[in-house]
Amino acid sequence: MKQLLKVKGLKQYFPIKGGFLGRTVNHVKAVDDISFEVYEGETVSIVGESGCGKSTTGRAILRLEEPTAGEIQFDGDNVLKLSKSEMRKKRKDMQIIFQDPYASINPRQTVIDVLTEAMEIQNIVPKAERRDRAIELLETVGLKAWQADRFPHEFSGGQRQRIGIARALSLNPKLIICDEAVSALDVSIQAQILNLLKKLQRDFKLTYLFISHDLGVVRHISDRIIVMYLGRIVEIADKKSLFEKPSHPYTKALLSAIPTPNPEVTKNRMILKGDVPSPINPPAGCRFHTRCPFATDRCRSEVPELRTAVGMLPGHQAACHYLEDIAAGKL
Repeated sequence: MKQLLKVKGLKQYFPIKGGFLGRTVNHVKAVDDISFEVYEGETVSIVGESGCGKSTTGRAILRLEEPTAGEIQFDGDNVLKLSKSEMRKKRKDMQIIFQDPYASINPRQTVIDVLTEAMEIQNIVPKAERRDRAIELLETVGLKAWQADRFPHEFSGGQRQRIGIARALSLNPKLIICDEAVSALDVSIQAQILNLLKKLQRDFKLTYLFISHDLGVVRHISDRIIVMYLGRIVEIADKKSLFEKPSHPYTKALLSAIPTPNPEVTKNRMILKGDVPSPINPPAGCRFHTRCPFATDRCRSEVPELRTAVGMLPGHQAACHYLEDIAAGKL
């Protein structure tokens, strides 16, 4: 497969101002030196607890937030070196579906205006054909042509998210970043939207970067999964490897927390103690060591590398000093 997106050494620090002169006194290290690739036609998911940096990663890739450091290669171009005008042209190939279907759509615009606005800005569809194109998109995502002149408040949450999906499709993108795209919806509607996304991926040859905290959703839609903790990647694997043989203690804890639909089936849950440390002053060494039941002095002082240990499948990487012991079932 062709590599569509490559993120290398990405950092996103937000300054904290203080004092009489408002000088920068510290930084929130939301994303701290992460690297990964996304290939054409696949769905790569980023999962983790709230505050781990997954949504910030998506926004940084689109330059909705200007990254502090790193490199972002998209379709052969270094996104961070593009000028504003060049970036505007590039954005037609990189779209986003936001988490909140109520806040992400202008309430003063009709649906037809929402869908044709990007076409007008990018000038990719002749003016006389824009309405027909917008109606075609509405029908593609499961809405009706007669709903095109309605306002957002006349739609349910699931319908609004379909409008958001149609807007993302309006520029024929190559990559769509789905930022918690179903987390605000009812479970039954989530299933409909997920199935719609998978159908659109097949029909339009789309690539997804899917951001979510729900491992059940991620398992349904993903090809590969990236697990983040406190701004760093702790594990990368294909879906089957991650769910059948997780290698990082944090991933094990996340998977053990998934509810079991059968009340007669018991699971050995790995309960994490304490709260996630502050991203302002993250722990030294392995950032997970303050909550890890297997932490040693080495974990508290030495940063583990993302690597593939003996017993792990190719492409499966984790950042832990004791991967061999985990693979052997000793931990």
